[in-house]
This record gives sequence, C-alpha cells and structure tokens, in this order.
Amino acid sequence: QVQLVESGGGLVQPGGSLRLSCAASGRIFSINAMGWHRQAPGKQRELVAGLTSGGSAMYVDSVKGRFTISRDDVKNTVYLEMNSLKPEDTAVYYCKYTVRPYSSSYYRDYWGQGTQVTVSS
Repeated sequence: QVQLVESGGGLVQPGGSLRLSCAASGRIFSINAMGWHRQAPGKQRELVAGLTSGGSAMYVDSVKGRFTISRDDVKNTVYLEMNSLKPEDTAVYYCKYTVRPYSSSYYRDYWGQGTQVTVSS
C-alpha cells in the first residue's frame, strides 16, 4: 500500500507564509504526478498546484506568483510553499499522488489526510 502523510498547516496572519509537506511511503513502483488541492467550507475541492514526473508545474490563477510546488525525489516528498497568504486561501489542503504501486499494473490516486490552513488576523 501507499501512504501519504501531510504536515505544515496552521494559523497565519494575512501576508504570512507557510510550507506544506507531503511524504509518500510504501511500495511505490513509479510516480506519475503529484499535486495539492484545497477545500474551503461550502466549496468544492479544487486543484491548487500540480507537478508532473517530468517537472512541469501548473497553478490555479488565484495562487500564481504566490505559491510554489516542489519535490524531493529522494524523500518522496512534495512541498507547497505559500507566500503572501490571503484570507481566501483558508481551507483544508490535501496532497495527491498518482502512483503505480508494485502490486498493480495501473496508476491510481492516493490522497493525504488533509491539513488545515487558516489565514486570519
């Protein structure tokens, strides 16, 4: 099986910064893509930032220039550096890996447990 463990959420003032981490473990054959999603109260979950295995990154317009997604292949960890945070960034943030485990010939999505980010003065 594959497990994802997130860390790094918390309470921050507007204009502040946070870094989220998501470490993947288990019998991973290969990783196709990874990303961060968020879900605010009463809203649908949305993709915030994504990163392909080839290193191509994408961002939703509302976070461009403020958030940066990166990865450490040795640690099987993906990060989301969040700067200039705004109250509207408040949400539960979830990481997602698209992984092919050793036990399968197919890729599937795995989700982290979610971490709360609250931006408030």
